[in-house]
Amino acid sequence: MSMSFERYMMDMVQPMRDELTRIGIQELTTPEQVEENLPNASGTALVVINSVCGCAAGQCRPGVATALQNEVTPDHLFTVFAGQDKEATAKAREYFMPYPPSSPSIALFKDGELVHFIERHQIENRSADDISADLTAAFDRYCR
Repeated sequence: MSMSFERYMMDMVQPMRDELTRIGIQELTTPEQVEENLPNASGTALVVINSVCGCAAGQCRPGVATALQNEVTPDHLFTVFAGQDKEATAKAREYFMPYPPSSPSIALFKDGELVHFIERHQIENRSADDISADLTAAFDRYCR
């Protein structure tokens, strides 16, 4: 892969990364960062598997942003980027068992236990408001 192609890809996905990091979601870009943060997150933790997939991810990110305006939100907010930070994404997915890899997807943990998971097929063909409503209900149930 040429350096100019890699730069192009970085330039293309940066706005997709920024859409989550600018609202306070911490990017985990290495397996080590996933290991340092995910198993040690006390309370509740949201993990968004970000993606370049236009139709699904284009609704996922705004849905997450709207849900985070809820009165009750997770204690920790993380994201990994599928297809970009491959090793970090693979490490994060180890915690999502028994769910198969899908991106975008959203996981909610409480005290290290996976308590809510939204797979790609539950994101596709749904509006950002629908995704937000799903997350908000999970936040109200598990983040109190």
